[in-house]
Amino acid sequence: MFQVLGSAWALLLGMLLLMIGNGLQGTLLGLRGAIEGFSTFDMSIVMSAYFVGFLGGSRIAPLLIRRVGHVRVFAALGSIISGVLVLYPTLTDPAAWSILRILFGFCFSGVYVTAESWLNNATTNDNRGKALSAYMIVQMAGITIAQFIITLGDPSGFVLFIIPSVLVSLSFMPILLSVNPTPAFDTTKPMSLRQLWEASPTGCVGMFLMGGVFSAQFGMSAVYGSLAGLSVAQISTFVATIYIGGLILQYPIGYLSDRMDRRRLIMFTAAAGAIAAILGAAFQGNFAVLLVAGFLIGGLANPLYALLLAYTNDYLEYEDMAAASGGMVFINGVGAISGPVIVGWMMGLIGPVGFWVYLTFLMLLLAGYSLWRMTQRPSIPVDETSSYTPVLPSASPVAVELAQEFDIETAQEEERIDEIEP
Repeated sequence: MFQVLGSAWALLLGMLLLMIGNGLQGTLLGLRGAIEGFSTFDMSIVMSAYFVGFLGGSRIAPLLIRRVGHVRVFAALGSIISGVLVLYPTLTDPAAWSILRILFGFCFSGVYVTAESWLNNATTNDNRGKALSAYMIVQMAGITIAQFIITLGDPSGFVLFIIPSVLVSLSFMPILLSVNPTPAFDTTKPMSLRQLWEASPTGCVGMFLMGGVFSAQFGMSAVYGSLAGLSVAQISTFVATIYIGGLILQYPIGYLSDRMDRRRLIMFTAAAGAIAAILGAAFQGNFAVLLVAGFLIGGLANPLYALLLAYTNDYLEYEDMAAASGGMVFINGVGAISGPVIVGWMMGLIGPVGFWVYLTFLMLLLAGYSLWRMTQRPSIPVDETSSYTPVLPSASPVAVELAQEFDIETAQEEERIDEIEP
């Protein structure tokens, strides 16, 4: 781990500041929208717009990098992000916010692509898994820290919007001034969605559903808190517990993933997530229980993304794993776009409990589909499955492809060891 920090500290520090800025604006908009009198449906469109931009950016950013290079793309997108953050409180209109969110999502996607390319360049086969873990921890830590910064200011003012703008501007300094060379950039030709479906229907359906779950958590949890009458401090704590759960439970689920039938684990994890959501719906008036429900739903939903990637890899040849990353990210992105809109409509229809009803439905759907698929195809023996590598739903195709490559290298190394040992 110290070797990873030594080679990629500037990138990790920059990403920490970036994620604090991203986490601040996500929750802050939910709070400010309620103050400005935006409807729940208006806010759902605003939150969904981020994922529209993010999906587009994941496709276009590689073209920009090939054309003008990493440094210019990184600096240009960072400047736009910083500017967008200070425009939110001056353009308090749902349509304007939606446009700004599309731009924000597009730029953040490009920043992720660029940063993750640098991360790949700063690691070797020996420390790539540790680098991915460190990167994930930094992302989750940044979003969590952001929630507590929000309690230090007034969401109706300008200061809390200026802080993330400054943090984003500062985040590029350690990265752009570091001595690490600019990496060569190349992406694998993606696998078609039809090929992905034929390889793993469970992986495709799960990725789509997890996109909806993640975007509801990331985009609508603060909106839910405002609608439920929680204070700013309570909303910040609630959102933070979702990400803390996603970090802490990532590793136990990853441990089980390499030791049991993954389809069963997907089913049990999704079913447990549904129970957690039901708990939140039944006791949303009790803040302590609400925190437990948030911790569990975040802790169970976030690892499912990496678990579904690992499960899909079990049905792919080594040469196809990296190619599958683009398609899996696209499926997840499509699901993410629809998530805030549907949960916003449900909360407008039946109140804040709609947030939990939506999460319950998607988790039960995944659990039920996984159970049905177990009757359609036999499971792969545990000792023949690929490794589990932690990766977040917010990752760009570059990080997912990086995780896929690490899985390939790990599996090939295990095969070489098996051949040598009698």
